[in-house]
Amino acid sequence: MTGENGATSEDGADTPVVCTKRETPEGTLVAVCDADILGETFEDGAVSLTVTEDFYGTEPVEPAAARDALVRADVANIVGHEAVELAIEVGIVDEANVLDVGATVHAQSVRM
Repeated sequence: MTGENGATSEDGADTPVVCTKRETPEGTLVAVCDADILGETFEDGAVSLTVTEDFYGTEPVEPAAARDALVRADVANIVGHEAVELAIEVGIVDEANVLDVGATVHAQSVRM
């Protein structure tokens, strides 16, 4: 279930996500994932996606902070149901472009 203020769990509490920002030659890269899938690997046929601390970070943040980072991102990499829902809510990802990868979802966004 998702509420007005961000990603919410079934009991209605805000669900933290992990978010990092870094500057690249292409602009600001934001990586966001659900906190509970950090360290997991998801596979779907030839596609394998590992959610690493090196790329996504380690510190959970409130959905509002991740939402703010996503709207400012030039490039965004998003994995996990809650994180992808945040990207859809802020309008940087269209639900039709979300990929299923095993038991999770993945999306990317590039602002040109």
